Amino acid sequence: MEFYRVPETRFHNLKDYPFKAQYINTNGLRMHYVDEGPKNANPILLLHGEPSWSYLYRHIISICASAGHRVIAPDLIGFGKSDKPKKIKDYSYQAHIDWMKAFIEMLDLNTITLFGQDWGALIGLRLAAENEERFAGIIISNGMLLTGDQKVSAAFKLWKYFALFSPWLPIDRIINYGCLKKLDKEEKHAYRAPFPFSKLKAGVRAFPKLAPVTSRDPATPANRKAWEVLENWNKPFLTVFSDCDPFTRGGDNYLQKRIPGAKGQKHITLKGGHFIQEDAGAELAKIILQFVKKGQR
Repeated sequence: MEFYRVPETRFHNLKDYPFKAQYINTNGLRMHYVDEGPKNANPILLLHGEPSWSYLYRHIISICASAGHRVIAPDLIGFGKSDKPKKIKDYSYQAHIDWMKAFIEMLDLNTITLFGQDWGALIGLRLAAENEERFAGIIISNGMLLTGDQKVSAAFKLWKYFALFSPWLPIDRIINYGCLKKLDKEEKHAYRAPFPFSKLKAGVRAFPKLAPVTSRDPATPANRKAWEVLENWNKPFLTVFSDCDPFTRGGDNYLQKRIPGAKGQKHITLKGGHFIQEDAGAELAKIILQFVKKGQR
């Protein structure tokens, strides 16, 4: 598989992102991740979606690590500092699952608290269901595990066609469109950094079409099997959705009704857009810390 590797110089001196780069090799590709806090602590695994990368979690990483937790935030293959396969056909839902499974196995992560948003939920929920013994609890924000049985928003359909066919794919503007706050110049630069030219955006273009929105999708059987696990998931499960996300509105109620571990949890709706990490990073960090503390009692 041919891939691009973005030079480290693209990532020098990014605002609020002082973290040391860590790498593993999985199936011939190099995956970048942030690993902060004490290595003997139970890990908090932060999974991003698209077209973002671990920079999205910069404030949450700092707060949770400072509180004494191990915080791990990988860049999915095709994003951030990770390698970027050149062709859209190189990306599949299953490939992302395999890359992330290799990641948690190589780091030998256990007693994981997962926080997943956007594709971080689509990948994270599958990952947790298929590796249940490694996970202690789950928090999902603005995300879902699709099987083709759920109604898909008009906003998602528009995004799918835009991502696939638009010759213009401005990463920083897309992320800013999904926030209530206005990103500053340095933050926009950081979101553009992984993509110095348009050919590196194959992973961004691939993701929307990989979401299983029909029963005929290749990922549907595996996702339905994952739901069989989640419908018997009694470990803590929390939803933290935002009030201004046109893509995932109502998904929190759906998850709460189907997953037993959601019962008795104080589910939260925050003020923010799709990229709630930008609009309410400090609040999210506090919620994650409280969730972990409660689960340790």
